[in-house]
Amino acid sequence: MTFTFELLATDGKARAGIFHTPHGSIPTPVFSPVGTLATVKAIPPRDLHEMGASLVLANTYHLHLRPGDEIIRDLGGLHRFMAWPGPILTDSGGFQVFSLTEINKIDDDGVTFRNHINGSKLRFTPEVSMRIQENLGADIIMCFDQCPIPTDRTIVEQAVRRTHDWATLCRQAHPDDGVQALFGIVQGGIFPDLREQSATFLQTLGFPGYAIGGLAVGETKQAMYDTLDITLPALPDDKPRYLMGVGEADDLAQAVLRGVDIFDCVMPTRVARHGAALTPDGRINLSNLVYARDDSPLQPDCTCYCCQNFSKAYLRHLVRSKELLAHYLLSLHNIHFLIQHMQQMRSAIVEGKLQAYVDSFLQRYLQLA
Repeated sequence: MTFTFELLATDGKARAGIFHTPHGSIPTPVFSPVGTLATVKAIPPRDLHEMGASLVLANTYHLHLRPGDEIIRDLGGLHRFMAWPGPILTDSGGFQVFSLTEINKIDDDGVTFRNHINGSKLRFTPEVSMRIQENLGADIIMCFDQCPIPTDRTIVEQAVRRTHDWATLCRQAHPDDGVQALFGIVQGGIFPDLREQSATFLQTLGFPGYAIGGLAVGETKQAMYDTLDITLPALPDDKPRYLMGVGEADDLAQAVLRGVDIFDCVMPTRVARHGAALTPDGRINLSNLVYARDDSPLQPDCTCYCCQNFSKAYLRHLVRSKELLAHYLLSLHNIHFLIQHMQQMRSAIVEGKLQAYVDSFLQRYLQLA
């Protein structure tokens, strides 16, 4: 099966579409929960399906180290291994290599670094990343890229050049057989000309989709939005656009307005493990004393299992008692909240009312006067 992106409606720059893959169709805009180690922390695949998740992300670097991509391949690939029948996306491992490891050497051919688990020396190249992702068997895979912290222009320029060279090598190493869709990754920090240059070059390689990397890594929100304003118009309208690592509800709204289709982030499960819940009135910390006698659900109109059955007082008790059920219930709700947010934006695009939805959502979520 070939990968196709079907554009169903637009509202300003925002788009509602469907990205068709061999393991199912993905309605866009879409938020993908992150299953770094082939599991969305605390959440079984059954629950993801029931709450409407249509895409899950897994991590190439971590799965290469543990249990090993060849083991996953020999056991039937990621879909069978993690019992998730729907579409899966894997990143290239580049971000983890540059952010988590002790790097020994970066050169034009790849990166030599130390395994963060046992300290052994490893080497990632574009070809290695492609081989690992082919073994994992995800539907959507990423080019190996260099993700610089967006400060020094000289460093960012070098990273863009390497990202382009590596994208070319990934394209050559990846069989274009309709089994996996390889996305190119636009880099360039917060420099408008480098972003435009990167988006323009990658299109010459003819990818079925394009990711925007190197954002949400320390720059201000406004700098991220400004960079999207420059980058998105330089990408083709008939291909999906994926903003990597972004998942705050207000950022999702701003990026959808600008024309982004796909998102992923560890945030909803990470903050859940620290006792925080996402609500239409913003993020709340359930450790706070104010919730000790609060018999109301996190969100009265939410249909998730957590909100249908448990009070803030009970959730606070679980959090303060360090009960594992707190991780499950809060992760479940937080993912459900973001999936519903995306579905509501998709409906608003179809109805031509996205700006009104976003204005109303942000005023409440950010507690604007």
